[in-house]
Amino acid sequence: MSRRAALWVAFVLVHALILWLGFAYPNEPMGDVYRVYEPWSLQALEGRTIVGITEPWVYPQLALVPMVLAHAFAPIAGYIVGWGLLVTALDAVAFAVLVGRGVSVGRRTAAWCWLGFIALLGPVGLYRLEAVTVALSIVGCLWLVGRPWAGSMLLAVATWMKVWPAALLLAAVIAVRSVRRGGEIVAGALVVSALTLIAVVLAGGAEDALGFVGEQTTRGLQVESPAAMPYLWGAVIGAPGFEVAYSRELLTFQVAGPAVDIVVAVMTPGLIVAIAGVAVIGAVKAARGVSFAALFPSLSLALVAGFIALNKVGSPQYLAWLVPSIVIGIVLRRRVWAGPAALALVAAALTQLVYPLLYAGILSPEPVAVTVLTLRNLVVWALFVWMVVRVARLQAPVRRRSRVVDAVASAC
Repeated sequence: MSRRAALWVAFVLVHALILWLGFAYPNEPMGDVYRVYEPWSLQALEGRTIVGITEPWVYPQLALVPMVLAHAFAPIAGYIVGWGLLVTALDAVAFAVLVGRGVSVGRRTAAWCWLGFIALLGPVGLYRLEAVTVALSIVGCLWLVGRPWAGSMLLAVATWMKVWPAALLLAAVIAVRSVRRGGEIVAGALVVSALTLIAVVLAGGAEDALGFVGEQTTRGLQVESPAAMPYLWGAVIGAPGFEVAYSRELLTFQVAGPAVDIVVAVMTPGLIVAIAGVAVIGAVKAARGVSFAALFPSLSLALVAGFIALNKVGSPQYLAWLVPSIVIGIVLRRRVWAGPAALALVAAALTQLVYPLLYAGILSPEPVAVTVLTLRNLVVWALFVWMVVRVARLQAPVRRRSRVVDAVASAC
């Protein structure tokens, strides 16, 4: 069997196993598919309310597209299986682009890493919108250099499903050295954004066009968030006022306790400041001549890991956000990326332990489950810090640095 064939056999086996585990595991890891995705999409197909158009929605408007498309596969064995088949098909397209003819060691290694991540993260990685955005983002990142328009537009489509791929776009705009190519990346994203907003307005959703921004800012401190750890441990030891409560409005479990509203209030501004700081470091490195191949993977992973580490939501599926940066890093420089990839895989495995396997011990906080979640969050923080430090230490090749210095000197 060829190496390429072995990859495709593994692809089928991993997806079949993880999709099946969605039914076999406790705590309904595929629950969002039939509890919210199916009802939202049915409402739209039946001409009733359209989330993001006729009412505010927690997601950007294009998130409804894959929810509706999954109905095309639903006649086979129901909507849940239909969603799984849609996600598998999208992953297959992205996998084919990544593997190519199977001659590149870097691409094969990245493909194995992606499959390992899917297996270790578990069903939550496939039974959520993240699965769609990850597949789009992998192809988008691979195309950024050779096909900047197409790559940018794919990343923009993913961003209009879940906001996180905006971090990849930001990193690309910063890291690209060509003004023309950078302009193409920005233009591609603007075209998708303009077309999306025009469609929303024409459909009568002008008032809710950016409603997902407000919906996110009103969220509390979700149990999986790194910032929720003190409150979970407070609940474990029985400290007065520390508890886990269910939000019927947002369908999530959040922590409650002393000063939690203050923590929630400062987290979004803090996230913005931190991401801006990382972006500035990346911009300085780009200006000093660091290549796209060296800067983009590290900068994008720093931004994405920051979005997870400093996020007040912190849902388990957020770990899938790490995949595109890890994949493109391995494709470009696989030896340099062995460490970050291994750490990301550890985070994925710990996340599957937390959800769905130990989730009951999070909702009614118990020491073992909360310890595993704490370790997972520490690994994410370690990855974030590592990538920020890596970006800060990047140096342009000696010849390129000398050209930059000469250019600055002549300008003065």
